Amino acid sequence: MSIFDRYIGIDYSGAETPESSLKGLRVYTGGAPHEVNPPPSPRKYWTRRGLAEWLMAILRETPRTVVGIDHGFSFPLTYFEKYGIMQNWDIFLDDFCAHWPTDSPHTYVDFIRDGICGKGAERLGERRWRRVTETRAPRARSVFHFDVQGSVAKSTHAGIPWLRYLRRALGSSVHFWPFDGWTSRNGSHVVAEVYPSLWRSRYPNEDRTRDQQDAFAVCRWLQETDLANDLNRFFDPQLTPGELSIANIEGWILGVS
Repeated sequence: MSIFDRYIGIDYSGAETPESSLKGLRVYTGGAPHEVNPPPSPRKYWTRRGLAEWLMAILRETPRTVVGIDHGFSFPLTYFEKYGIMQNWDIFLDDFCAHWPTDSPHTYVDFIRDGICGKGAERLGERRWRRVTETRAPRARSVFHFDVQGSVAKSTHAGIPWLRYLRRALGSSVHFWPFDGWTSRNGSHVVAEVYPSLWRSRYPNEDRTRDQQDAFAVCRWLQETDLANDLNRFFDPQLTPGELSIANIEGWILGVS
């Protein structure tokens, strides 16, 4: 028996500002996954702010939903240790947003990197710092590895404040995996970090762009795995007690064993 009634795959983008129309920000949903376009407006593509507002509305509805988002949800344990941050995800979110306000109007991630605004210099990471889950996922890069092809650093730094936005707006109705536990609460929606490279090549891309294919593949994999009664296995990866302890802080990529 499947767990969820609705599946959403998101290929994220950390380009430009929260209000910018981003060609790389794509959303797929449905049984036969189809692209979801933003509400009619002068902007052709989703903005990060618009997507967060849409997700908030969707996750206030009844059908139990799982959302896979392609960016990091937390940072390596080394980061917490260096800056003396309590090993708690909500405290991390607040601390990050205080230094990297990438959800502020007209703010580029690079504005904070360059010291134009925010206090990013007080919370810098190193590209050699990797989460345990990144060491297990083929070709996954550090959340601090900027300015290279395939990087998730910019999308991670742009996306984390919107996770806090959703968490504050929706409360316990949404289970942010695995920070709220490796097993989701009965009836709750689930939001999880994903890595489309794990599944992209499984499905013919037809006429989809790379960004569309990534969002499609996430949505399709979530649905297929759930209908095969196999999704719980991925929500409970076989990790050692030490790895689980670290992953409770760093997070985990759904689908990585």
